[in-house]
Amino acid sequence: MAVSRRARSGWGVLLGFGLVLAWLLAAPAQDADHGTQALTKPAYPDDSPTNGLGSWIWAATTSDRQTCQFWKTFEVPANNPVKHARIMMTVDNEFTLYLDGREVGRGAEWRELFEYDVSLLMSPGTHVLAVNAYNSSSSAGMVFGLRVDFTNGPVEIKSDESWRIVPEGTKGWERRTRAPKTWPEATIIAPLGSEPWQEMPVRVNSMPTLEPIKVFFWQTGWFQVSLVSLFGLVLVISLRLLAQVALHRKEQWLLQQERMRIARDIHDDLGSRMTQLVLHGEVAQSELPSESETRSQIDRICEEARGILSTLDEILWALNPKRDAFRDFTSFICGYAQVFFKPTRIQCLFDVDPSVSPVMLTLPQKRALLMVIKETLNNIVKHSEATEVIIQVKWQAQKVLVVVSDNGKGFDQASLDPGRNGLVNMSQRMSELGGACIMTSQPGKGCRTEFSIPLRRARRTGWGWIRKMRPALDADEPSHQNKREPNFVSQ
Repeated sequence: MAVSRRARSGWGVLLGFGLVLAWLLAAPAQDADHGTQALTKPAYPDDSPTNGLGSWIWAATTSDRQTCQFWKTFEVPANNPVKHARIMMTVDNEFTLYLDGREVGRGAEWRELFEYDVSLLMSPGTHVLAVNAYNSSSSAGMVFGLRVDFTNGPVEIKSDESWRIVPEGTKGWERRTRAPKTWPEATIIAPLGSEPWQEMPVRVNSMPTLEPIKVFFWQTGWFQVSLVSLFGLVLVISLRLLAQVALHRKEQWLLQQERMRIARDIHDDLGSRMTQLVLHGEVAQSELPSESETRSQIDRICEEARGILSTLDEILWALNPKRDAFRDFTSFICGYAQVFFKPTRIQCLFDVDPSVSPVMLTLPQKRALLMVIKETLNNIVKHSEATEVIIQVKWQAQKVLVVVSDNGKGFDQASLDPGRNGLVNMSQRMSELGGACIMTSQPGKGCRTEFSIPLRRARRTGWGWIRKMRPALDADEPSHQNKREPNFVSQ
């Protein structure tokens, strides 16, 4: 009988479908989820997954919504290497498994076994097994089996009455290596395969292999304690330094207050008395005949008194803390040089570097610089026969340089008497401040005197609360706000 082409095609499709169905029926039962396998495929070639499991255990009493905490320890000897170790267990209804305080895994179906490969966690020493089990209702129990294959043979730990029940509310029980006598022993509820768990587990859930937790050195206790100790030490040192800075600033403020008080006392008392003395002398001088010898003596007394008043003005200027800025010092020197050279034919030129304006001077520095500059100007007027003087102020390498040069006749430095009081005093004043005094001259080429002292710039700091403690200085004193000092020429 002839068969059409369409019929032959249909029989071919049915034959192919039958072959696929036969292959599927012959294949081993496999769960769709990764990590699960049929119970008929054992984890060990020569062993069934249920072998090595103990009995179903629980607390002495069972209740709904009950939490039961199981605890047990075991030893791994140092001279017997571990080849392989696995845990097989399940709980009716839910559990959380811990090994040495570390959570290993969880499960929530008693008809399935959960397998954990803990081979890499079996280091020599004491290990703690802990299971936090929960029963939602009806029967409750845990079945457990740990098999450790050593080089000399296997060791099995099963669920039995050797497990302890940890009372609820106990802290850190997952890591404790010793059980108090108050922890009761577990109760065997039923052997494996007995009522009410006569049904054997249907499959095994193979969990990923667990690896030891890597602890880096910065995670260790000794490092963290050392780090906290170091931070504490730095904090104590910082607080001490801050306290010292605050005390130092308080001392500076008190010193400035005392300087202001002394300046006021000199101005109000000694200055006024000297002024009255000059006035009385001038009155007495006016009442005497011009050719009187007494009048000339009174005139000299008045001149000396005026000189003392001028010196008092310099002392008051040096004591005033509002004049500690270097720009105030340069302004004072410019004014002093103008007055000093006015009776002479000497021109005075000033060259002031604006970068020195923020520099602050202390009282000894102000006084020393003023004295050496006055002495230098006095020597120029007395000995140099100069017609021009240049005063330069520069900032260089954290030092202030004051250079006084003239176009006078100069001198031979080899013939200069090193014991002259003026030169000795200038060098001594500078050396006391950590600076130097350098004088260079040649016959016919003038003289150059350089003074250098180490200083620091004034910086803004975050100590505003300390500056608030300092009251305002005398309001009647003029303040100099010029950002750059002008060049002065004195005839």
